[in-house]
Amino acid sequence: METGYITTPFGRRPMTLALVKRQVKTEQAVTAGPVDKWRVFRDVSDARSRLGLQDRALAVLNALLTFFPVAELSNERNLVVFPSNAQLSARTNGIAGTTLRKCLGSLVEAGVIIRKDSPNGKRYARKGDEGKIEDAYGFSLAPLLARASEFAALAQDVATEQRRFRITKDRLTIVRRDVRKLITVGMEENLAGDWTAAETCFVEIVGRFVRRPTLQDLIASLDEMSLLHEEVSRMLEIKEETAKNDGNAIADGCHIQNSNTESCNELEPRFEKKQGEKSETNKRTERKAEPEAFPLSMVLRACPEIAPFGPGGSIGSWREMMSAAVTVRSMLGVSPSAYEEACEVMGQAGAAIAIACIYERGGHINSAGGYLRDLTAKARRGEFSLGPMLFAQLRANSVPNNATA
Repeated sequence: METGYITTPFGRRPMTLALVKRQVKTEQAVTAGPVDKWRVFRDVSDARSRLGLQDRALAVLNALLTFFPVAELSNERNLVVFPSNAQLSARTNGIAGTTLRKCLGSLVEAGVIIRKDSPNGKRYARKGDEGKIEDAYGFSLAPLLARASEFAALAQDVATEQRRFRITKDRLTIVRRDVRKLITVGMEENLAGDWTAAETCFVEIVGRFVRRPTLQDLIASLDEMSLLHEEVSRMLEIKEETAKNDGNAIADGCHIQNSNTESCNELEPRFEKKQGEKSETNKRTERKAEPEAFPLSMVLRACPEIAPFGPGGSIGSWREMMSAAVTVRSMLGVSPSAYEEACEVMGQAGAAIAIACIYERGGHINSAGGYLRDLTAKARRGEFSLGPMLFAQLRANSVPNNATA
């Protein structure tokens, strides 16, 4: 293997610093021993996306390797092959000359081969008296030997990424199917919940699917669709829980009727007071006014501006989230009574999420207190859910990073 000399291309082909660095790196590489040229070729083929190589460039590399006389690349042999363009074209099924030159250039740029041009740009070899090649001009295969382990690692990374791609794509297909059918159930059965907003959110997520997605595209879509699945499932669970509570209320009524007279007289005035204060609609709202079941990490991704108001400048638990919301509530000018009412209807965690979203959109809201009271009133009537609001804020904050969940 020729060492210790940096060569430049013939004619008007430019020499770049990147080419110099690749040659130096190849010369300095330490190889453990000979490697099978076809194994290295398979690794380069598998890692072609990382190396920026097209299929035709790989066909040209395959043709170059066929001109190397043995199956193993080693330091003991001259690693320069010197076929003419006509010979290369013949071994690549008649590839055009212009395309051939572009493919050779891409192989050089990727650091897979190195040009070793002769004084006149021709490719040839000089042999000694014993018939052994003393000097050759053409393309050096030394990078394949020097970077064999690197190419193998790249191929392994690509294989791992492809497995993740297939798994993520399958999961996205399943979650998408589930969300579509669950929304259809909710709408056809006229169940309580903001199914129109869920449908709109579903259409928006699907509308952002790209024709040829990358792994990151699939992960982002899966995160969004999974969050929507959680929200839809939560609305269905609330309906089921409401039905169970209605059944328990009937059973409790029977129990009171069967209790002794003193107990009935003692409980009855308080029961009448509650009946007078709250309507049946409000009671149903209270039964489903549990804290929203969203991961704290997702809430903080959607509303990062609230994090500095937590203890120590960060938020690590729902307790810290609620404490930060109280501080932000005061900054926004939301009255204690408005926030207390929101906690009663949405739950403490839900009210904290609402405050975080309002603070995140502070520049677009004139009266934070009035806006919170409006959300609370809609939630009491069953016309508002935090899910779509949180999803919209999550998408808005994810746009600069090209990620959506």
